[in-house]
Amino acid sequence: MFKRAAVLVMSCGALLAGCGQDSPGDEEELISNLVEAGFPARDIQVLGDDVYVGGDAHVSLQASREMLQTEGSAEQYRTTNLVNTGAVTRICLNPTATFTSYTRLNQGLDQAIINYNALGLCFSMVRGPNTSCNATINVTTMAGTGGSSGFPSGGRPYNTIRIGTGLNTASLDVVEHVITHELGHALGLRHSDFFNQASSCGSGVNEGAAGVGAILIPGTPSTSYPGGSLMNACYPPSTTGEFTSTDIIALKYLYGC
Repeated sequence: MFKRAAVLVMSCGALLAGCGQDSPGDEEELISNLVEAGFPARDIQVLGDDVYVGGDAHVSLQASREMLQTEGSAEQYRTTNLVNTGAVTRICLNPTATFTSYTRLNQGLDQAIINYNALGLCFSMVRGPNTSCNATINVTTMAGTGGSSGFPSGGRPYNTIRIGTGLNTASLDVVEHVITHELGHALGLRHSDFFNQASSCGSGVNEGAAGVGAILIPGTPSTSYPGGSLMNACYPPSTTGEFTSTDIIALKYLYGC
């Protein structure tokens, strides 16, 4: 996973608690909350009685308060594009020969597949090649100890994830975490702390707008804390590599049968 990455484009009503106007007297608290939550002042705009971030994302006073309620909660965001489960019921993960030459990466891929299949989603994942698959994700390597991926297009998951070969000496839990995380992006999950990478990375900024959307998934709060999600921008050394409760809520909301 990248320790820093991607986006903020949200439509009102799909994001933080709706588009109703707050009273003018609440504006100062709302802006203060956004700054405390990590939004750069340059990204905060006031139009009439409404406050926006990222150019087009309306934020209510209640939503700004929820951003600061980090204890015991973790959020999940998705892109505008998702996998079409009407067409995709079986996804092949096809590792390259180079990938399979790394024992720990191979083991991590197996564990990541188990993570997703244990949720009983509308699609299953298998190691490919397999002729019965509706979609394919190629699994290849890159330098370093992170990973990279992309977001769905045309109702299909992103077609490639890349995993750092430096992870071959990391713990199996870390490798499992990184591969599961990159597959999450391929399915349309955004970084849980995209609005403030410092939550998991110790430093960082709002990832900004990139045209793919950052829509709050119902049932998950709008705040973040370290280790609260496999989809945080950075992973802790102590990760178990397993989904958290909010990861499960998000995936079942999007892809549960």
